[in-house]
Amino acid sequence: MTMKNRTMVGLLVLCCAWGGSANAAQQATTTCDRECLRGKVTQLLYAMVKHDVSGLAVSATLRVTEDAVEKPLAKVGLVATVTRLRGFRQDIIDERAGVAGADVMVEETGAPVMLVVRLKVVADKLTEIELVATRGRAEGLIFNIDGLSAPSAGMNYAPRPEQLATRDEAIKAAMKYPEGLTAAKTFAAVNAPFAPDAYRYENGQVMAGPDCKFARGCENISTQSLQIFERLGDAQTRLIAVDERMGIVWLRMAWGVRERGGDQLTVWESFKVYDGQIHAVEAFMRILPFEKRNGGWQ
Repeated sequence: MTMKNRTMVGLLVLCCAWGGSANAAQQATTTCDRECLRGKVTQLLYAMVKHDVSGLAVSATLRVTEDAVEKPLAKVGLVATVTRLRGFRQDIIDERAGVAGADVMVEETGAPVMLVVRLKVVADKLTEIELVATRGRAEGLIFNIDGLSAPSAGMNYAPRPEQLATRDEAIKAAMKYPEGLTAAKTFAAVNAPFAPDAYRYENGQVMAGPDCKFARGCENISTQSLQIFERLGDAQTRLIAVDERMGIVWLRMAWGVRERGGDQLTVWESFKVYDGQIHAVEAFMRILPFEKRNGGWQ
């Protein structure tokens, strides 16, 4: 090979290397990884506290709902009313889908609020924001703020890679939950894979599991009676996110508590899945008008 050819080959190698680095750098600036997604939730929450969302990176096609009502981001009531963040925050990060969510405790002038946040991020910009706030028992049936002082150890256990199910397996396990509610017998009747010590929290209250004293038989989530769901009917279920690193599947479920025109029970339910079993179920609940059954997103 002549000196001229060697020089040309060297230049091509340098160009290709620079081009690869440039492409990698461009990808890094447009792909929102786990910490980036978590940071988007943090940015939104602090924007609420400051009552100023103008600094958020948003898409021109941003769509926002507050309590299932679509509105411009600047017109969201929480932007004007949130005054403080409390200690409770449970994140659900779905890197594959570009979705970040959280159950959060905030305050409005000293009054506690249970807040569900769901964000969709594309090219480092917010394209979807879904917010649902519960301000008391009248809105949530249960409102145990003492049970929401800090995130639970169970939901925040980080499974080893070999303990984690695949995405599809985790979803299949979580979907046994609405299947069991629809059957209105027990979760054992539909072979829901609950661990022996599995529990369920709803709005901070223990409603099933070894520490449950809510009702007779609630100590065992698998055999706890689900007969009440004969009256509530089938659960309308939407898959929100799958945190593949932490083994969490996030579903939104809704029922008509009364006849059409009545109220609607909406539950954001997180399922901790690893070792082939569901170990924990934690939910934020809110009563919404029946016509808001879909949450504004279906």
